[in-house]
Amino acid sequence: MTFALHERLEADTLFITDLAHSRVLLMNDSQYPWLILVPRYQGLRDLHDLSPNKLAEVMEEVRKVSEVLVQDFRAYKVNVAALGNMVPQLHIHVVARFENDPAWPGPIWGVHPAIPYNKEECTKLRVSLEAAIGSGIH
Repeated sequence: MTFALHERLEADTLFITDLAHSRVLLMNDSQYPWLILVPRYQGLRDLHDLSPNKLAEVMEEVRKVSEVLVQDFRAYKVNVAALGNMVPQLHIHVVARFENDPAWPGPIWGVHPAIPYNKEECTKLRVSLEAAIGSGIH
């Protein structure tokens, strides 16, 4: 079985890079530096669907991507969540949070409609994130 990204994730995100176990996507919402890691294995709905070894490897990718958000964006806090209520494919949100962001201190979901990146912002962010994530994760 080959990896296929859920259509909603495909529509709402921008591809950044593939890691050893996860596809890294940027949520197309300029209000928050918001990455989504999708383990590249079919048939996963929840974290416990991963084997213990694969879970540890995916969580290490989450940890390293979190570090990129802190270093590159100076995030005050990083929120990590695997909800999957609207998209059944296992995916892990990694969101940089700031004391002055539009939803602070509450959750980001459903607070404000997404504000997509403009073409220039998108290109710059994709290049810098790919370089930061690629250089920090081997």
